[in-house]
Amino acid sequence: MSSFRALVVSKTETGQKAEFAQWTEDQLMPGDVTIRVSHSSVNYKDGLAVTGKGPIVRQFPLIPGIDMAGKVTASTHPRWKAGDDVVLGGWGVGEGHHGGFAQVARVKGDWLVPLPKGWKPEDAMAVGVAGYTSMLCVMALEEQGVKPESGEVLVTGAAGGVGSVAVLLLARLGYKVAASTRRLGEAEFLKSLGAASVVDAAELNGPVKPLAKARWAGAIDSVGSVTLANVLSMIHPEGSVAACGLAQGMDLPTTVAPFILRGVRLIGINSVTTPLPRREATWARLARDLDMAKLHSLTTTVGLSDVPRVAEQIVEGQVRGRVVVDVNR
Repeated sequence: MSSFRALVVSKTETGQKAEFAQWTEDQLMPGDVTIRVSHSSVNYKDGLAVTGKGPIVRQFPLIPGIDMAGKVTASTHPRWKAGDDVVLGGWGVGEGHHGGFAQVARVKGDWLVPLPKGWKPEDAMAVGVAGYTSMLCVMALEEQGVKPESGEVLVTGAAGGVGSVAVLLLARLGYKVAASTRRLGEAEFLKSLGAASVVDAAELNGPVKPLAKARWAGAIDSVGSVTLANVLSMIHPEGSVAACGLAQGMDLPTTVAPFILRGVRLIGINSVTTPLPRREATWARLARDLDMAKLHSLTTTVGLSDVPRVAEQIVEGQVRGRVVVDVNR
């Protein structure tokens, strides 16, 4: 391919702009594997990167897109050869290294995992970084002893990418799930994914008490800030919360009370630089435990040209579930 289409974010005098351009491979950053990208996805972080509404892009010009799936076309890495089907998410791709919103990418082979057996690239991107992060959260709760019989588990931001897949996974594994959302019109959608109840996010957005009535055995939170602080105050003794996002903010206005009086555990989830063994184990769990039919029911596919529009929508909280990007459309 002499040239390829890419969405490129550039610096301007007043901020940044995202425009489509024709690039050549010699414009890509160094790496030992070149990929013909077929699919990517739009995650919340991508929305911030494309719109400039968050300090995500660290180098200009940059091709955003924090995940991708495609086929290796050239490799000097010992694990990969031309023709291999691969998946990438995290590692600063789409932030400081050119990402998946292009038809070609050059990356480090150590960042890649194989496409799960029997999956298509678009299946992997229906999962994407958001779904992968959800699985990391579920595994963290399991490792902290939160079992289906422990009690109800809360998922905040449940109609979004991370939240919707988390609901799907937890329900499939036998947990009773409470899905929190500010979009109560999505209640039936969330129940179709397996949620047993729907919680108005406004209930978690008021003044934070050091301790409130214990309601949940565990939680997966992608919201942060006041919401996470309220959630921590409502976790059962010895329960756990897996925190993976900051849609509401980076602050955490809580006290030590949940931790020292109830033994609540707050587990941070880093999906960007997850070590390879953990990364591979997470994708293996997704291949085993994810209901692909239901995943497809919460997934929309768009073309590369649609990414700027979807980026605006996802930052405004208007996107349900997952959005896959066919970069050749």
